[in-house]
Amino acid sequence: MSKYIFMVFAGACCYGILSSLVKLSYTEGFNAAQVSFVQALLGAGALWVIVLLQDKKTAAISGRNWVLLLLTGTTIGLTTYLYYLSVKYIPASIAIIMLMQFTWITLLLDWYLLKNKPGARLLISIACILVGTVLATGGTAAVKSLSYKGIGIAFASAVLYALYIVANSKVGKEIPSIKRSAVTVTGAAVSILIINCHQLAGGLPLTANFFKWTGLLALFGTIIPPVLFAKGIPKIGASVSSVLMVAEMPVAIICASLLLKEHIHCTQWVGIVIMLCAIVYLNMHSRDK
Repeated sequence: MSKYIFMVFAGACCYGILSSLVKLSYTEGFNAAQVSFVQALLGAGALWVIVLLQDKKTAAISGRNWVLLLLTGTTIGLTTYLYYLSVKYIPASIAIIMLMQFTWITLLLDWYLLKNKPGARLLISIACILVGTVLATGGTAAVKSLSYKGIGIAFASAVLYALYIVANSKVGKEIPSIKRSAVTVTGAAVSILIINCHQLAGGLPLTANFFKWTGLLALFGTIIPPVLFAKGIPKIGASVSSVLMVAEMPVAIICASLLLKEHIHCTQWVGIVIMLCAIVYLNMHSRDK
């Protein structure tokens, strides 16, 4: 169990780097549609190359699983696009706070759709995370000065992220993780292309700087995490995964502070510590099992 917990935790940490990289790419004139689409495209290409190189003669994916995995990819693709779009309007450190609302959304979905009633320890962890979230935002006074459009977009990405976690915990579990991830990321690329076809119709800025940013985003956003999640989430379940993946938040805030020079107040650091303690508490309980 501990190995799979670490996989989900490491994948979440990779995601924490992304918002700062995206924000830096915006300073060079690129936009959310461009970077999210090429990130997904590069990621899908890399994963399919790995699938071909492995060539273990695994059974073909059924038509039903193709459809379900592509739809699962749609949820993470739209999550990525909306999250990247939100950092255009609000600080990266605030965007990640809104994205983290997927924890309680996932809990509700897992309970309602999959009938997985949350235990007391999980509820305690969620409560600690919510308390930490309030502190990490800097309080209600700070929120009033933010773009409500940006907050709304980031929250929408949280809803889609929750759907992705629940779907990823159930769909195609018998399929090898690399092949499963390749199909999922392909679905992500297609969904981003469809909703941004008008923006992408004019072409892409095929420059070295553009591929520098999209290459890094593909590595940390669409290659490493999906593989780790495809292996880990089915083993530990959606509810536990949703709490572990909160690790993305402290990583994102630290990166925003170091790379973007966003000022993080003492109360925000206290919130981060509370959230990390909740994650450790959950991990200790999972290892005991």
